[in-house]
Amino acid sequence: MAEADRARLEAAWHPRCVVCGPARDGALGVHFTTNGEGPSVAATFDCDPRFEGYDGQLHGGIVSCLLDGAMAHCLFALGRVAYTADLSVRYRQPVRIGRPAVVTGRLERSRGRLHTLTAELLQDGVVRATARARFLEGR
Repeated sequence: MAEADRARLEAAWHPRCVVCGPARDGALGVHFTTNGEGPSVAATFDCDPRFEGYDGQLHGGIVSCLLDGAMAHCLFALGRVAYTADLSVRYRQPVRIGRPAVVTGRLERSRGRLHTLTAELLQDGVVRATARARFLEGR
């Protein structure tokens, strides 16, 4: 799917999304792009101190939002709109504040309206968190 078509799909289905909405409106302001490695997307997040949980660490809820957002945007890149049916996050190492992180999402398989995806968040070349989720397309 072309980048412009994907952007229209995103704007139509969640214009005020906390993950990819404009940072000036209080959202995270993450911009996902397709990365050419099959059905997948990637984005960089600066880990701003305003999203701190424990001292010096990105809040776990923000980490979860980033991973979920990457998987949803992977589906947008495929021209699909689906909702998170279940999400499992594995926090492997703390994500540090003030250092950029890269979040990726990848489609593993689709069966009818049900899609299984994975995501990971890397910082300084180290996997800090991973996720697996199933998304269900509406009718």
